[in-house]
Amino acid sequence: MADNQGNPTAKNYHLGVKPAASGWNVKGAEHCDWGMKNRLAAMFDRRSGNAVMLAFDHGYIMGPTAGLERLDLVVPPLVPHVNVLMATPGAIRACLPPTLDKPLCLRVNYDASVLFDDISAGGGIACDIRQAVRMNASCMAAQTFIGAPGEKNSLEVLARTVNAGQEHGIPTLGVVAVGKDMERSERFFLLATRLLAENGANLVKSYYCEGFERVAAACPVPIVIAGGKKLPEAEALAMCRRAIDEGARGVDMGRNIFQAGAPVAMCRAVGKVVHENCTAEEAFEFYQELLHHPE
Repeated sequence: MADNQGNPTAKNYHLGVKPAASGWNVKGAEHCDWGMKNRLAAMFDRRSGNAVMLAFDHGYIMGPTAGLERLDLVVPPLVPHVNVLMATPGAIRACLPPTLDKPLCLRVNYDASVLFDDISAGGGIACDIRQAVRMNASCMAAQTFIGAPGEKNSLEVLARTVNAGQEHGIPTLGVVAVGKDMERSERFFLLATRLLAENGANLVKSYYCEGFERVAAACPVPIVIAGGKKLPEAEALAMCRRAIDEGARGVDMGRNIFQAGAPVAMCRAVGKVVHENCTAEEAFEFYQELLHHPE
């Protein structure tokens, strides 16, 4: 314990020097607790302020998905090229080593399988806050079905996840689900993203649409876009470019990466758009170079 004898008198208070900038740039999180902000900061690249998330949670409703038949072989090579990994607790335990140093976004809700007539009926909490803490999660993802039969139930799951996360300093990603018969318009995404944010989601995963710049502006927390169904690589990169230009703070891609002709090359090309401000054409040229001349 320091004593009060012999200690130099404090005198260098740097008067007139402004405090150093924190570099904090996560929209809507200025008033969160330090732990919450620290987890969010880990998810977004410090240079670009954006995030590339790899989603491989498809199996929890779809079973073995094309490109994800072997999680243990497909996922590890992609890990170095993304900022965040989004998956179910079971998939993470099965295919990722505990030495992993990337933030984890845990899928916490369960839904019906694709064999069920109405997958949008909503589900419940499959991974509670205690499991999220045990798994050292940086974020929890809860899916919502706005404008569908499961809306009320899924919003309750979201709210319960948000409340538990606030208590433990773990942010919540609200996921806007779209089913076969659900609307995919600017009007719908304006409503859905705002609903999730106002129910406490710290960030929102949604889809790109015409008028996306208004959707991003009206949402008080960051939006990352979902990749959705598999597109030709050039089209997927063009969608990324438009979304970032119009206010998205990242992308959360699955099938457009692990079903690509060269998943690692596609993952890196997406990063070129999201973090290095490359055009879609430059990123696609980079992808093709890696495709034909792997390093």
